[in-house]
Amino acid sequence: MTEQLVLPAFYLPNIAYFSAIQKSTSTVYIEQHENFPKQTYRTRTSIATANGTLDLIVPILHGRKEHSPMKDVRINYDHNWQRLHWLSLQTAYRSSAYFEYYEDDFARFYEQKFEFLLDYNVQQLEVALRLLKLNREIVLTENYSSEISTSVDYRSAIHPKKESLLIDPKEYYQVFEDKTGFQPDLSVVDLLFNQGPQAKSFL
Repeated sequence: MTEQLVLPAFYLPNIAYFSAIQKSTSTVYIEQHENFPKQTYRTRTSIATANGTLDLIVPILHGRKEHSPMKDVRINYDHNWQRLHWLSLQTAYRSSAYFEYYEDDFARFYEQKFEFLLDYNVQQLEVALRLLKLNREIVLTENYSSEISTSVDYRSAIHPKKESLLIDPKEYYQVFEDKTGFQPDLSVVDLLFNQGPQAKSFL
C-alpha cells in the first residue's frame, strides 16, 4: 500500500485536504487504525463568520483506554452540539450564493445521529467529493503501518497548529471578507457555499 494516498478522516475537511486528493489520481485510503490523536481536525473544522474564523468541534466519548483506534471513537450527544453547529453554518453562510443549493446535502449530518466518528466523517467526505466532482474511490485501511512513503502519507501533514504545505491558497469571494479579510484554508463547505460548481477550480 505504498502508492496510495493515505489521509485521516476529518470533520468537514479543509481545502488543503481536498487539494491533496485532487493532486492524486489514486484511490484514497482513510486511516482507521491509528490511535486517535487529540486536538486535530478529526473532530474540528473552521468556518468564516462575521467575527472571523470559528472552530466547530464534535465532542467524543472518552473511554477508559487512553489510546483508542480511530474506528472505535464514539460521538458524544450529551449536549445538542448538532443544533449549534447547524445554526452556526446557517448564520455564516445563509447569505452565500450557494448555501441553499447544497444545504440539503449537509443538513442530514445535523439531524441524524451517527454512533462512530469515523462513519460520520467518511460520509461527509463522500458527499464533498461528489459535490466537487472529484471521482475517487474511498477505501479504509486494513491495518496500521508506520512505513508508508512520505510522498503519499498525509496522516500528520494537515494539523490545526501547523501551516499547511499542501496548498497554495487561491483567494475566492467570501461573505465576510470585506470585514475580516480573506480567510484561507477553511472547511471545504466555505468554498462550496461561496463558489458552488466553480469550487473545484480553487483547490
